[in-house]
This record gives sequence, C-alpha cells and structure tokens, in this order.
Amino acid sequence: MPRTVTVGLDGSPESLAAAQWAAREAERRGLPLHLVHAWDWQPYTRPVPPTAAQRHWGGRVLREATEQLHDRHPHLEITSEQVPQPPVTALLAASAEADPLVIGSRGLGGVVGFLVGSVGLALTAQMSRPIVLVRSDARAEDEHQPDADCHPSTATPFRDVVLGLDHEHPDDAVIAFAFEAAAQRAARLRVVHGWSLPPYVAYDPAADPGLNDELARQDRNAVDAVLAPWREKFPGVEVDEQTAIGNAGAHLADAAADASLVVVGRRIRRTPLGAHIGPVTHAVLHHATAPVAVVPHD
Repeated sequence: MPRTVTVGLDGSPESLAAAQWAAREAERRGLPLHLVHAWDWQPYTRPVPPTAAQRHWGGRVLREATEQLHDRHPHLEITSEQVPQPPVTALLAASAEADPLVIGSRGLGGVVGFLVGSVGLALTAQMSRPIVLVRSDARAEDEHQPDADCHPSTATPFRDVVLGLDHEHPDDAVIAFAFEAAAQRAARLRVVHGWSLPPYVAYDPAADPGLNDELARQDRNAVDAVLAPWREKFPGVEVDEQTAIGNAGAHLADAAADASLVVVGRRIRRTPLGAHIGPVTHAVLHHATAPVAVVPHD
C-alpha cells in the first residue's frame, strides 16, 4: 500500500488541529492524507460492539473533517476509515503505512506546553514509525516567522526545525527525518545537544579553568563529525549547531519556543515495566510549544 500521512481523529479540538497540521504535512511530502476514527476512543469506555449512534457519530466526524480539509487543501487526496477498536490498537495498526502518524495533544499554555494523555504516551512508547504530536491551539502561521510588522503570517519563511542530537549514539532515521523536514520547509536546521561536566569539575570549577573550553570544543567536534555526511547530502539546508551544558530536554523545550517542528529520537527497548520513551523525549513532549516528532530507532 502507498504511504500516507495518517491522523487520529475523534472530533476534539486537539485532533482537528492535528488533522490541519497533517494536511499541510501531506502536501509538503506529496502524500495522501488518511483519517482514522476509532469507535472506542475514550479510555474509560468499555469495548462493546459499535452501535448505530457510534457509527453515525464517527461518520459525521470524518465527513465534516474531510470537508473542512478539502476547503483548505482542494488538491489533497483524503481517505478515511472507522475502526471498531480502542484508539491505541487502531492507530498502531494504521501506523504501519503512516509517514508519519499525527495525533493531537491538549495545550496548557506557553510555559508548560503539552498535556500528553494516556493514548499519546502509549502510542509514543509503542510506535515503530515516526509520530508527531500537535497542540490543540496550533495554527499554520505559528510555523512561520512573523512578517515585517511582527504580525503572524503564512507567507513568510518557516521557523527553524530543531533536532535533539545524541552524538554518542546517533541514529540515521532520526537525523534523516530532521534534515528532510528542514528541506521540505526550506528552513534552517538547529541542532541541539546538551552535555555535562565531569563530576569533579562540576563540584570545583576552579580545578582546571581551561577544561570547560576544551570539553566544549571536543563536544562541538563530535557533533560536527556526525553531521558532516548529512550536510553533504542536504547542501541546501542551513545548519546551526547549539551545544550547551545541562539537560538536553530543557534546552530542546527552550528551542521549541520559536521552532516549526522539534525532532527527537526514541530508542526502541522493553523494560520489565513496559515500553519506555526516555527522559529527554518525555521532557520535550510535556514542555515543548511546537509540534514534536518522535522517531523510534534501534
């Protein structure tokens, strides 16, 4: 089957904002848009066979969303389906053809960013394909720089795409997703990496005054080495590197304030307590104000 940009839709403001973002992303990628509505969307609903009322409601949600999206994107191919399953089960199955899967998350304001519910966290932890989480108040103009009068606009260049890079364990899928997103938007790629001082330096900065600078230089060189082949592959993408002492999640959340998209990786691994998304990804999901793409990797 051909790849699609796929979005989970339940009629809520956050899912409708996600559908609008997904439609714009589908146009950028030249892919169809696929809408998925799960019967048993609410986690507290008992899994029972769909009633006529549920089928009617699901059909109405998909029909009205399709009409709205066609009004804004008349040339976009849009398909839809209703699935009689809980949302995590339905969207995990739909994600097999998703490039990426898009879901909405409730916005809590500019300071604390997302409220990622149980569905969003479960999907993020279990996905083997990229997933993008979009705030309920996301607008097309938020992805772009303000105009000359500092007014929101969709006619101005895109804001930066931000990549959280682990240069000690870099993964091609994560880096490729970020470079491709920047190229599709003709945007700058801002690469963020957080690093820590050795414990003896952190506790006694006077122990070696020149060590901080040397460690920072080594860190920048390591990031340069990872990015070098990608710069050659995407010569049209301007890359800005940002390495700083401290928690990478905090730096990425700060960088999201003026970004069009934040890209982070998630190592696929299982623990005795179940799937794991990692502390950096968890922090970004809860505090970033821009859409967040989580790219799973081995």
